[in-house]
Amino acid sequence: MPGHLLLSSMGKQVLRPGGCKLTEDLLAALDIGPGDHVVELAPGVGATAKLIFERNPGGYTGIERDEQAAAQVNAKAKNHRYQCIVGKARETHLSSHSCHVVLCEAHLAMQAEDRRRKIVAEAFRILRPSGRFGIHELCLRPDSLEAESQQRVREELARATQAGVYPLTVPDWGDLLVDAGFQIRHQSTVSMRILEPVRLIRDEGIGSTARIALNILKTPAARRRVLAMRRMFRQHSKNLGAVAIVAVKPKR
Repeated sequence: MPGHLLLSSMGKQVLRPGGCKLTEDLLAALDIGPGDHVVELAPGVGATAKLIFERNPGGYTGIERDEQAAAQVNAKAKNHRYQCIVGKARETHLSSHSCHVVLCEAHLAMQAEDRRRKIVAEAFRILRPSGRFGIHELCLRPDSLEAESQQRVREELARATQAGVYPLTVPDWGDLLVDAGFQIRHQSTVSMRILEPVRLIRDEGIGSTARIALNILKTPAARRRVLAMRRMFRQHSKNLGAVAIVAVKPKR
């Protein structure tokens, strides 16, 4: 089971590399309001969708590949203007120039380069001119990290999480958006501390953190996997971070 699904099965709700704080920074920079129709690509079980709903956008469409996850997002919506449909982030089938904001968190880093570029191109296509595109992704640091070291970290991440993980440096994430036609407007970074106690409590709350810990302790195979992931994250803490970027589609 891929690492993010394993953590989810243990009860973890917030699976973004920068945690709630970076998501909140991203949403603030996107400045979502009642006049905006928001599209969220790969919303998962809806942790960020819930925060978006609190901002009362004019409309919301989630595009989620997993039917059960999409159902969980819809259960949180409670508004006929908000819906999550089953589909692919790289091929949403939404109309061109149909939304004001596109959001994508912890998804692009899980995609190989060709799929990643298709997803960003799709975001550009469905956004209206002056629309905002926000991403929140795992990143490599420092910006000058050598290619050989980047590859080594990616390989060790893949082994620890049992999933393809392709994080980029912050400048490379920016270049990905610029190459698709976007203009960078905002950028912020934090440390990647997803399995550290302080971050867990900050993201999940004390009660939920206790339940997650108990579930892990009661499941030996999961405990071994989670501890292995945390060791890897700690070992490469100087080379792993999380970045949030907001980019704008030009008017012309």
